[in-house]
Amino acid sequence: MPSRRVSRPLSPPLERLHLVWDLLIIVLVVANLALLLFDALFLLGPLNEAFAVVAPGLHGAYDRHIHENFVEIDLVFVAIFVLDVLLGWAVAIAERRYHRWFFYPFVHWYDVLGCIPVGGFRLLRILRVISLLTRLHRLGLIDVRSWRLYAVYAKYYEIFFEELSDRVAIRLLGNMQEQIRSSDSLSTRVVDRVVMPRKQQLIHELSRRLEEMAGNAYTRNRQETMHYVSSLVGRTVAESQEIRRLRRLPMGDTLARSMESSLRDLACRLVDEAMAGLRSPEFTALVERLADSSFDTWLQVDEHTDRVTEQVLVDMLELVKEQIAVKQWRRRYD
Repeated sequence: MPSRRVSRPLSPPLERLHLVWDLLIIVLVVANLALLLFDALFLLGPLNEAFAVVAPGLHGAYDRHIHENFVEIDLVFVAIFVLDVLLGWAVAIAERRYHRWFFYPFVHWYDVLGCIPVGGFRLLRILRVISLLTRLHRLGLIDVRSWRLYAVYAKYYEIFFEELSDRVAIRLLGNMQEQIRSSDSLSTRVVDRVVMPRKQQLIHELSRRLEEMAGNAYTRNRQETMHYVSSLVGRTVAESQEIRRLRRLPMGDTLARSMESSLRDLACRLVDEAMAGLRSPEFTALVERLADSSFDTWLQVDEHTDRVTEQVLVDMLELVKEQIAVKQWRRRYD
């Protein structure tokens, strides 16, 4: 359906004028449909005879003045309805109600088809009542949402479209699963068409995230890291045979402690410098070279990889189907 153009709301007098005209058309629609129904019943033999017995004068007047001229009378109604469509079209153009001037007959298709003097199309005239109810609701004169009939309609409308959309989605996902199962070398095509064209972007993103992850982790845990490095150096020095022999010499214990302190400080400074170097252009280039050299190996696809990728995608779609199959409307209305 063509979309409405966002336009200024009508002034209250114009809105009321539209409402009065719609009410007049509704009265004519009801009268026309009542006449159609009565004339259809008039054609039934038993009802016609009963009508003649109960009210012979009225029966004769209706037969002479209305039934014999029924087509001409209905054409008068049709002429009024055609005039209503043309006036509504002209007003819609003047008010710039729709994006294009020719959208009106498509939006109000029920009014256009209702002008056709054929039995099935005549019944579409009753749809004009929906348009009137919408206008009354917008003006605040009625609240359709508080009606019990509307609540019943809204409930089953929601259930119907939820069931319909669920079935369409499940059918679509099932077709996707069949396509994945029947496809040849899905992983190879994913790598060739999706991954490889973005190879450099992925490598750059991988190195950047690695730098951020290592840098942030070290910043948050620097004290613990330094304590661990110091403990590791102390334990290594204590277990060293050369240091033990050095301690037996005169002044050896003092010299060993000095060496241990220097080694601790050197190791901590080395870790600090190494972690600071993670943000340097040289380290970034190194990581990108390492990632680039191993990228093709990492993406190498064989028959086993293709089956695993296929099964993962099929299982994921199956989970989505199970979630869609859950009837949400039962939780709301049970």
